Amino acid sequence: MDPFSTRTIPYDERLNLNQGHFDKRPWAFFGAIFALMLAAANLRGGLVIIGPLVADMRADLGVSASAFGMLMTLPLICFGLISLLVPSLARRIEPLQVVLLAIIVIAIGAALRLVINFPVMLFGTLLLGTGVAILNVLIPGLVKGLFPRQSGSLTGLYTLILTLGATLSILSAVPMRDYFGSWQAPMVVWALLPLLAALVWLPMLRVKFTPKNMPTPSTSAWRLPRAWALTAFMGLQSSVFYVLATWLPRLLMDSGYSDIYAGNLTSLLALVGLPAAFIIPIAAGRLETQRPLVLMILITGLAGLFGLLLMPERFAEVWVSLLGIYGGSSLSLALVLFALKTHDMRQATSLSAMVQGLGYLGASLTPSIVGAIYDFSHEWTLVIWSLIVIIILQNTAGWVVCGRGKIDEKHSV
Repeated sequence: MDPFSTRTIPYDERLNLNQGHFDKRPWAFFGAIFALMLAAANLRGGLVIIGPLVADMRADLGVSASAFGMLMTLPLICFGLISLLVPSLARRIEPLQVVLLAIIVIAIGAALRLVINFPVMLFGTLLLGTGVAILNVLIPGLVKGLFPRQSGSLTGLYTLILTLGATLSILSAVPMRDYFGSWQAPMVVWALLPLLAALVWLPMLRVKFTPKNMPTPSTSAWRLPRAWALTAFMGLQSSVFYVLATWLPRLLMDSGYSDIYAGNLTSLLALVGLPAAFIIPIAAGRLETQRPLVLMILITGLAGLFGLLLMPERFAEVWVSLLGIYGGSSLSLALVLFALKTHDMRQATSLSAMVQGLGYLGASLTPSIVGAIYDFSHEWTLVIWSLIVIIILQNTAGWVVCGRGKIDEKHSV
């Protein structure tokens, strides 16, 4: 019997909402997980790899720093705008077919970014950001739809793969450039990986969903107060992440650290967050309310920022590690809530689109705003206090959304 048979998934109002499509078929179960995680591995590495290669790429392209910055901000704009369109696309085309299309778009976009021509590279970045935005929204919903009983652990694995891909991309970029003598060499990896992911995904096209029979969530996500709370939680944690990714090296260098050590500490930010990114969704799935996790995120985030504020020249490893735990925990909790706080795959996809669309749009503006604050004050004190306020607001919103019950259950707040 074909493990990826075309058995239709029967979504009924009262039955089978906790039944996985691959129950009692272990080979198909693990094959589907592998295909899903290989797709997830393409979501960050191809985007962030240009960070360590900025000087080489700018030299070959002959563009200004502000123009080159478009290669970094354009994907975030895509995350915001394209995410809002994904539920409509998934209603017209089988979601698993949309995933394959998105993976192919990522491969084409990553390949175009190898061309030493700035307009072509911009177009490739647009395609890459579009493909990633689609998968950002669909994968949490697919986890909910295909693996309802394992949504917590698989969201943890998904977040771990996503973060690990970004970390390995950053760490391997310069060594591969030096070994092959070209900045394009490490970027080739991220043009080939989606092709492999597309091949592995092909058997998944035999799995059929029936959206017309899926239960309709009681209320649109856009009308739910707790959905807006989750949007704030996601957007504010993304804002902190992108501010730290952009400005933490400069802050550390201004505190007396060398540029090399500041870069290593920034890498530590991602590495320390890996265990938290895996553990938090598993813990969240076992808790009736996720508010204890919100308190932990609040404490670690504030401790790291107050450390940088009061003693930036000492124990930087500790402060950055605390911020790494905060960041990995925040992102993974936001992602697992798409599954834990919704009734079915369609509601999870709708919520994911709203939260990620608006959240990333807001986050895309934050690094520039923080840069303007630094230009105005010529010190980091006001910037750090701004981040402290953001983290307090983020976890206030998290407290609201992490009460008992689903996103549309009013009694749960």
